[in-house]
Amino acid sequence: MEELPLINRRGFIRAGGVASAVIAIGNPLSLFAAGETNKLTILHTNDVHSRIEPFPMDGGRNQGLGGVAGRAALIKKIRAQEEHVLLLDAGDIFQGTPYFNLYGGELEMKLMSQMGYDAATMGNHDFDNGIEGFYKQLPNANFPILISNYDFSNTIMNKSTIPYKVFNKGSLKIGVFGIGIELDGLVNKVSYGETVYLDPIQKSNETASILKNELKCDLVICLSHLGYSYRNSKISDKLLAAATTNIDLIIGGHTHTFMETPEDVKNAAGKTTTINQVGWAGINLGRIDYIFEKQKGTTHKQSTQYQINNVI
Repeated sequence: MEELPLINRRGFIRAGGVASAVIAIGNPLSLFAAGETNKLTILHTNDVHSRIEPFPMDGGRNQGLGGVAGRAALIKKIRAQEEHVLLLDAGDIFQGTPYFNLYGGELEMKLMSQMGYDAATMGNHDFDNGIEGFYKQLPNANFPILISNYDFSNTIMNKSTIPYKVFNKGSLKIGVFGIGIELDGLVNKVSYGETVYLDPIQKSNETASILKNELKCDLVICLSHLGYSYRNSKISDKLLAAATTNIDLIIGGHTHTFMETPEDVKNAAGKTTTINQVGWAGINLGRIDYIFEKQKGTTHKQSTQYQINNVI
């Protein structure tokens, strides 16, 4: 697989000024030669933490940033420009603002559905109202919750999630699966009940192999809430990438890491696994574009990171 360097660029959207988003977006793959038609645009968030409105204009570091309205407008503009788009979230949808305290996650799920999210995985804070609280909000989500290493068989969540999903985008097959962090010691046992945590490396290898080798996916994406990296040996996205095969892209969460550009890691087969994470609170929207040249067996990719800035 031949890869071009990842290129980072920031885009901005202002409240009440959707046209400015069009200028900022432009055509991020215009540098590629004409005729490369198998293109996929992946948009992603993580650790939004119930941030429905932008941060208040209180002099804080994040004032005016984030908010669903700006993100929704930007997503709409990108979809108008690109034919094949996937919108994904890497968990911790809940907790962080009074909206969650008042409505228990209903608003978050409904807004994600309206924005057209294709899939999400679970984070530890998605258990903050207990497993029953998360289950109660599932009817408000018209997208699947993907998690392959939580066994919910003995809980109310049995059969409410799926380990992976294959998306068909034109001639491309995209496999997406979810991996969650160990809940023991992080979440109150009462909140996750009889949920059984399964080894993330083993489940990732098993699931990615199914997607790549059996289902013949052109791209395999892991939605991970493990965290980008730790100083100790705790399992992270970097360790997961190095210890697995068949994962092309890890969209991460949990550590609230603002990555300026995605990171390429050599996996267990000596091939490239790309990791990306875009901070928290919906401040940024991540974007990675892939162009597939099936006849040549090559793939090109480019990254773009948009800051949702509502300051006029």
